[in-house]
Amino acid sequence: MKVAVFGTKSYDKEFFKLEGINTTHELVFFESRLRVKTAQLANGFDAVCVFVNDVVDAETIGILAGFNIKVIALRCAGFNNVDLEEAEKHNIAVLRVPAYSPYAVAEHTLALILTLNRKTHKAYNRVREGNFSLDRLTGFDIHGKTVGVIGTGKIGQIFANIMKGLGCKVIGFDLYPNKDLEKSKLLKYVTLNELLEQSDIISLHCPLTPQTHHIINDHTIWRMKKGAMLINTSRGRLIDTEAAIRALAKGHLGYLGIDVYEQEEKLFFRDLSETLIRDEKMLNLMSFPNVLVTGHQAFFTDTALTQIARVTLGNLTAYENGEELVNKVGSEAIKG
Repeated sequence: MKVAVFGTKSYDKEFFKLEGINTTHELVFFESRLRVKTAQLANGFDAVCVFVNDVVDAETIGILAGFNIKVIALRCAGFNNVDLEEAEKHNIAVLRVPAYSPYAVAEHTLALILTLNRKTHKAYNRVREGNFSLDRLTGFDIHGKTVGVIGTGKIGQIFANIMKGLGCKVIGFDLYPNKDLEKSKLLKYVTLNELLEQSDIISLHCPLTPQTHHIINDHTIWRMKKGAMLINTSRGRLIDTEAAIRALAKGHLGYLGIDVYEQEEKLFFRDLSETLIRDEKMLNLMSFPNVLVTGHQAFFTDTALTQIARVTLGNLTAYENGEELVNKVGSEAIKG
């Protein structure tokens, strides 16, 4: 298939070219993200390949359908940026990579927790400037703390296991609890309110759906323990950013670590070091000493990049050969 790969960086080209050696697909890489204004670039292709911040809305899909695009290949697990119902109307298959390295995301979650707690990023900068003072670097023992995991899929389970290994009590909330997981005694399922009220550290590992949009908001934040740590390596819109800023400003939310952000499409995956950042919410967040932001890098390991390229290309091959599309996602995924 001839595939237009949108929003590409050097690492995308490297890993896709390496994995594409064993396929017949013709890959053409575009640095531009897919959206209405750039959809014309897909003219003459059989498929488009997109990432988390491409905007594949109804209007964009209409343009793609006019070019006879057959497949939208997501090189990620999330699909909230694609109008699935519109894709179905035009008989365009939407294929995703359901898992690439859940360990990478779970491990990055731990990195955010440890960095926020022990302030290693601040100590690093101090020492490089010859400042070996320990003032304001006090942390807390993670051992013995209660960790709340919202979303107990593969990543949530791996993260729970990591925190269990550190000697934490792990509790979980999921719209669809895994009975076998609770039987294993890895964690105990509780209600969302119980999790918020009991947890010292709360980590989000659920997909973005209408039910989970802004699951962290003014109401839920103020149910948390005063001084609790909140971590999000899942989807930016799980957190109402303005509510988080209010809770930080009032001293109720003790720590915030995010690898995703509500308006990240304006910032992430771009070098803006020579640019004036005009996102007031992000600037506000970065002004707090107890906030740590990374730019959607939780997945970013060589293992994950290899798997993303391999599965994405495999999905395209399966479509081309008329095989079962095991990674197809339809509009039923957003219903209910």
